Amino acid sequence: QVQLVESGGGLVQPGGSLRLSCAASGSIFSTHDMGWYRQAPGKQRELVAEISSGGTTNYADSVKGRFTISRDNAKYTVYLQMNSLKPEDTAVYYCNSVPWIIINRSPYWGQGTQVTVSS
Repeated sequence: QVQLVESGGGLVQPGGSLRLSCAASGSIFSTHDMGWYRQAPGKQRELVAEISSGGTTNYADSVKGRFTISRDNAKYTVYLQMNSLKPEDTAVYYCNSVPWIIINRSPYWGQGTQVTVSS
């Protein structure tokens, strides 16, 4: 069974930090690169960080130097450490494989976790 469960979001002031977690089912995690995506109101969902099964990472320019993605292969969990947060980081954050999962011809997403950066 496919499962993605994100957690760790919340309200934080500009300059603050949050750590997101995503528990994934083993069938996804074990064989796929994993990523964190985000979708802000009125904008398309975008990939902000990805990590290969071997640990190679890539970041969108907008978060490079501030966000760090990591994975615990034993726990089927991927993390996103977010530092120096800005108001423009406000979005719903989702984890998924890269590229994202397709089930019965439709994208599969978890519920996401809301991150709000505001004073």
